Amino acid sequence: MVWRLTLRHVKAALGSSARSVSAPGWPLSRSVVALGCTPRFSCDTPRFSSSRYLLSSGTRRNPLDPGFMTRNVSRGPKQSRPVEFNDLSDIQEEATRAAILEKVMKGRQPTDLMLRCTVLDAEGNVKTISGQFKKSDLCGEHRLNPRDLRKIDSRVPNLVPTILIRKEAFLVNILHIRALVKADTVILFDTFGSADSRLHSVFLYHLEHNLKTKGSGLPYEFRALESILLSVLSALEAEMVFIRNLVGGLLAEMEDNIDHDRFKRLLHYSRRLASFKNRATLVEEALEEVLGQDDDLTAMYLTDKKDDIIRELDDHEDLEVLLESFSKQVEEIVNEAENIETNVQSTQEIVELILDSNRNSLLALDLKVSIITMGIGSGAMVAGLFGMNLMSHVETHPWAFYGMTGFATALATVVACSGLRRLAKIRKVGLSNTNSSRARRKPWLPLPLRHRTPDGWS
Repeated sequence: MVWRLTLRHVKAALGSSARSVSAPGWPLSRSVVALGCTPRFSCDTPRFSSSRYLLSSGTRRNPLDPGFMTRNVSRGPKQSRPVEFNDLSDIQEEATRAAILEKVMKGRQPTDLMLRCTVLDAEGNVKTISGQFKKSDLCGEHRLNPRDLRKIDSRVPNLVPTILIRKEAFLVNILHIRALVKADTVILFDTFGSADSRLHSVFLYHLEHNLKTKGSGLPYEFRALESILLSVLSALEAEMVFIRNLVGGLLAEMEDNIDHDRFKRLLHYSRRLASFKNRATLVEEALEEVLGQDDDLTAMYLTDKKDDIIRELDDHEDLEVLLESFSKQVEEIVNEAENIETNVQSTQEIVELILDSNRNSLLALDLKVSIITMGIGSGAMVAGLFGMNLMSHVETHPWAFYGMTGFATALATVVACSGLRRLAKIRKVGLSNTNSSRARRKPWLPLPLRHRTPDGWS
């Protein structure tokens, strides 16, 4: 009878590193190794290593194949299912997943529940710079929901600007600004990156100066909001000027010469312009969304709410004027971006037309050469006819050579000129001459015999 390495033996071997499964004439031991090591079967007769077959990409036969290890050994009548390569692969895959999950769980540090913040007091002075605060403490102190902090967490990618109004504060997340504004406190959540850090420093300096200036008549939270929107507007304007100079210079270069590198730069600038336009549009939509909600505008009067001053639902003229002024300026930036995008698209279309025209010219040149070659071939055909070793009685004529030469030349010229003329007619295309041949065709019937239609005689 035939004895096979069965799945029951492998499972028994995997149960303990010291256990072994043996059969008459074929002892089998199975050692369980740590994750990352390849399982290894050791046999006395014959001796082989399964890792050599598992890791090899050659043409060796799989030792775990049911037909690989077969010997005439006396066995009972019961036949077990042979082990397959997929069984060990599934075991390794599950162990690998468990190890990765354990590594990820160990890598989670308690600092993930912390936020770096800069706090400004009611006088505009900086109390804390890049301090570590727990999210739970911030939620409890400022009466926020945990999902509110997700919008302003600098580690979470968020491209959609938002202005969230809550009971005692409102949260602003626009471009590089992530802030929590209260009636007497401003909390700035630090962002990372070289450009963002520079903008953050400039914004912090302007915010301190604006909060310390109390002669404007605006409450504390509106002065903070004005500084935030002014910083956002300055960032948009600076990027707009930069992109406009890039695109303008490239379009001026393409007027003189069009090459592959300029095309690639134009594509890159187009994508950058589209991304900038999208960000500016989202900022405008965020401001318009707040302006469209009277209850949100009223709830943003945090100082009056703190002093228990009740305002009417439509009594928010100061805040509405402030937001509308910035919204109009952002709208102008969006319109300018659209104009630049239109110029880029027009330039791309014109360049494509020029390239198409050049390609058509090359094709026409190829056709002209082919037509001239056809004409020369027609003349050469005449010479080929007279090149046969057959008696035509023309070769005895004294003027036969000159006559046949002239005839071949005339034939080649007529064929070439006819082809070139036909090509010129085909290439002559206009917007109003699609039916010109039909319009120029004169009717062959006299006027009394023609049929009169509502559109005229036909």
